Amino acid sequence: MTDILIIEDDPEMGQIIKDFMIKEGFSARLCPTAEEALELLEGESFGIVLLDVMLPKMSGYETCTEIRKKGDIPILMMSAMTDEESKLLGYETGADDYIDKPFSIKVLTAKVRALMKRSGGGEQSGKLSGCGIELDTSSRIVTRDGAELKLNAKEFELLRYLMEHSGEAVSKDELFNAVWGCDCFTEPSTVSVHIRWLREKIERDPNSPEVIRTVWKVGYRFGEQK
Repeated sequence: MTDILIIEDDPEMGQIIKDFMIKEGFSARLCPTAEEALELLEGESFGIVLLDVMLPKMSGYETCTEIRKKGDIPILMMSAMTDEESKLLGYETGADDYIDKPFSIKVLTAKVRALMKRSGGGEQSGKLSGCGIELDTSSRIVTRDGAELKLNAKEFELLRYLMEHSGEAVSKDELFNAVWGCDCFTEPSTVSVHIRWLREKIERDPNSPEVIRTVWKVGYRFGEQK
């Protein structure tokens, strides 16, 4: 399950929110349209939806109504329309909370955490497994065949991201931005170093890795190719 689905048609704003949420330890997907997001929700699970009101074609209010028909996933509306009537409409269509634009990213993060805690979703109950590895995002415990592995914070986040995209080829740049953040001054080459350290802890034979495989000229993949 991915923690956050961001529905925002402003690409710059959407990317800022996504990058910050990833930096805060969440997994996140970004959709520019309601139609694309609704299709995504048909096949994937998310902990919370961050929903912009002013969207092309289908509005945020209409989108909220459609999402609410499908389940009780927490919805946080984001809008520059700060009048009382607009906010009431948001709540009436099914939103759990509302934040005015422009907003503080820290306040947004606090609201996200509060909604996830209230719903018992997101980081509170996430478990990932594959290749004999089990990762618990709540306790941050990682085991292989039942034996606990001692990973540092960056190794844990690298493994988590790769497991969330199991079977997919993930580029080194994507891993770097997800774990260190695009505004970090660390060199992207640090990804290769941390992957090597991670393999030494989770692979039976680090020189012939079977859990985290190298994808030539791209990056890495957890497990078998989809």
